[in-house]
Amino acid sequence: MLHGDLLDLCRQAGVKEVHADTLRACIFRRGERDFLSMHGLPKLFTHWLKAHVCHPSVSVLHTQVDTDHTQKMLLRLPYGGEVESVLIPAAGRITQCISSQVGCAMACTFCLTATAGLQRNLHTSEMIAQLMQAKWLMGSYPRNVVLMGMGEPLHNYNAVARFVWIATDPAGIALSPRRITLSTSGLVPAIKRMQADNLPCNLAVSLNASNDTVRNDLMPVNHKYPLSVLMPVLRDFSAQTKRKRVLIEYVLIDGVNDTLKDAMALVDLLADLPCTVNLLPLNTHHGTSYRRSSDAAVQQFWQTLNSAGYVAVVRQSRGQNISAACGQLKAENIPPKD
Repeated sequence: MLHGDLLDLCRQAGVKEVHADTLRACIFRRGERDFLSMHGLPKLFTHWLKAHVCHPSVSVLHTQVDTDHTQKMLLRLPYGGEVESVLIPAAGRITQCISSQVGCAMACTFCLTATAGLQRNLHTSEMIAQLMQAKWLMGSYPRNVVLMGMGEPLHNYNAVARFVWIATDPAGIALSPRRITLSTSGLVPAIKRMQADNLPCNLAVSLNASNDTVRNDLMPVNHKYPLSVLMPVLRDFSAQTKRKRVLIEYVLIDGVNDTLKDAMALVDLLADLPCTVNLLPLNTHHGTSYRRSSDAAVQQFWQTLNSAGYVAVVRQSRGQNISAACGQLKAENIPPKD
């Protein structure tokens, strides 16, 4: 809930609006679960909350921990369905990968989540509950949050935007906008809406090709928003928002998009766009015929971008042994798409 929503609760319960600040601190800052045990609130108010408000929570159905200490949680949602959320440890920080939908409608051909199709959008409270589950597990919120789990975040814009505003509320969860990254397959109208709303998070775009022919095969969204439409929007987003650099995600697939010619074409495509390029060797999964690019191809691709002056990073995927890496998430109880 945003602060205005908490004020409304105070009015409905017949208590002073000043208690909204205390309630926000209890839920979001301290992560308290039981309304009746929240300190600093009138007993009348806590009993009213218990009777009328559903505290954001998810049930952990299953947990897997990889040898690199990446942890994947299968979560049952309060409004039905299951999603996966991943905690990725690194030196001095934890990154949490948040899901925004049960399944996904974008049908990217290299992604396991896509095989389930879209079941439904998550409510804002169900995304916040993923964050709070991490806090209850670790004792503190993750330092970084990436909306790169199951689903296309911009396909669920209203709920995702509220999540971002709540997560960055300085008096609540208080995550830094610089530490939240939203990843999209390229839904142009929603990117424009992010820009107009000045949504306080970073933008990542899953590009994965340097021409429309290949991108059409990998990502059906490109038929509606081809590169000639997408790239000017990204340049405008970078020029008009506080978060100047766009993160470009590029999954490297053997023999599909990983040649020297592809790399040189990507250099031209990204001209005049302040960006960082994340190169992600494909994380394979059962049912796909695609193969991971060779180390030599990855190195050549990186070197081409680096020589052209781009900041390019080869990301070593975490959690591969438990199918927790990018493109591998799929809740076990979601039926596959026919």
